[in-house]
Amino acid sequence: MHTESPRVGAMTLASDTSAPDTAAPDTSAPDTAPAPSSTAAGAEMTPQQYGVGARFTLSVYDSEYVRIILDALAEADRSGLTIETNDISTFVGGTEQRVLEFLSAVIAAAAASGAHLSAAILLSRGCPGELACALPAGVPALGAAPVALPRTGVRARAHWSLYPLLDGGSTGDHMSPIYTAIEEAKAAGVYSGSDHFATRLDGDLASVLETAANGWIGVGGVVQHVTTHLTVSLNSPTQIAD
Repeated sequence: MHTESPRVGAMTLASDTSAPDTAAPDTSAPDTAPAPSSTAAGAEMTPQQYGVGARFTLSVYDSEYVRIILDALAEADRSGLTIETNDISTFVGGTEQRVLEFLSAVIAAAAASGAHLSAAILLSRGCPGELACALPAGVPALGAAPVALPRTGVRARAHWSLYPLLDGGSTGDHMSPIYTAIEEAKAAGVYSGSDHFATRLDGDLASVLETAANGWIGVGGVVQHVTTHLTVSLNSPTQIAD
């Protein structure tokens, strides 16, 4: 038996409500004021404006699934986050660090019940809105600091896929950060092999989430719109052969 945690929420950019400049132009000299750089424009954007967030579904295979899920959601720190839940999935918006802290806390709390559970996680950055990208012109791919999560003591196995989406007009080298992320997963002892369409990760839940998130952030430094997907399994009764 399973249930799923919820979704919703489109992020939109705030419009400029300041009054237009109605002063007569100075015709004595050409206007030489420099236009704002794309880097400056990007630096002023909040994570919400840049479309940083997650959507996840938590499925618990236990007759007490409702209590387990609701308790796990209630225990996690929601400060600094936008959280919207419905009958399908849960949307979490905020900085990369806070989003991952919340996901780790919720999943670890549910896993502490001992029940077999899985989590489907989608992380996205660089494209606010549900149906179309609407970033202001000139905003480049914006990087972010890597996330660091406290270890949970909970073993997790996951399939991980990383998707650079070049709809932002990016021409950067997106494969190098992907290969770097895989090498870092190997160095951290989290890499467990490759399966069809996915990299297999195995380790502490925090290490698994950290590896996937930092690969996503790394590619986001050169490609504006990047998503990554994980299917995470915890407390599985299936015997692990590898």
